Amino acid sequence: MKALNVLMTLIIFTLCMPVQAQTADEIINNYFENIGGLDKLKALKGVKMTAKMNQQGMEFPLEITQLSDGRQVTSVNFQGKEIKQGVFDGETLWGTNFMTMKAEKSDAETTENFKLNTNDFPDSFVNYKEKGYVVELIGKETIDGTDAFKIKLVKEPITVDGKKEEDVSFYFFDSENFVPIAMQSEIKSGPAKGMIQEITFSDYQDVDGIYFPFSMTQGVKGQPGAPITIEKIELNPTVEASIFAFPDEMAEDKK
Repeated sequence: MKALNVLMTLIIFTLCMPVQAQTADEIINNYFENIGGLDKLKALKGVKMTAKMNQQGMEFPLEITQLSDGRQVTSVNFQGKEIKQGVFDGETLWGTNFMTMKAEKSDAETTENFKLNTNDFPDSFVNYKEKGYVVELIGKETIDGTDAFKIKLVKEPITVDGKKEEDVSFYFFDSENFVPIAMQSEIKSGPAKGMIQEITFSDYQDVDGIYFPFSMTQGVKGQPGAPITIEKIELNPTVEASIFAFPDEMAEDKK
């Protein structure tokens, strides 16, 4: 009789326990499966996005091109002028100075940190183990009313003011569809140092068999962000190498 009571107690205890949580690997695997499959992501050679960004009530058309070899560029059309930011040709990182409207190269530290991120095309979680990254399921949180799994991603250390620091970000995966709906990371330098950068993702749409978010908002957590609406995504685009090249400002100044 005593043994039966113990057995019943174990059964009741087991039934009352919460359903075993997903593991980080299971969540990431479900994510890849739900957006089209890991093999399709690995086969990508490039992505070109045409979008509009709303900044303080003003709308700017922009174009973002990223290639699997690390080259990338963001072009913004502002008052009829093309402004390039985050341009990387494989070695040199540069962008347009908003004051002088001339191209300027980034410093060595910024360039080296940027190079590390180029390893993540088309997604930070692709081959993350092979890259030496570490993922950890922290638990569940609610993001804008949606239950989400919170996953911590630790990548290669970055250099901040000459010192190595952990590169940590937190991704929030919709607990129903297993797609990222937000990403948060600490800002390491500049006027916003110490604040939390937040990017939200929504409106996932099919592009040639792979699902991409067509709506994003980027800013500081707790503050209004800049909405970005994707109008078109082209996979494996044909692009001219010249769009990544640093312009010969010296030659122009001598004219």
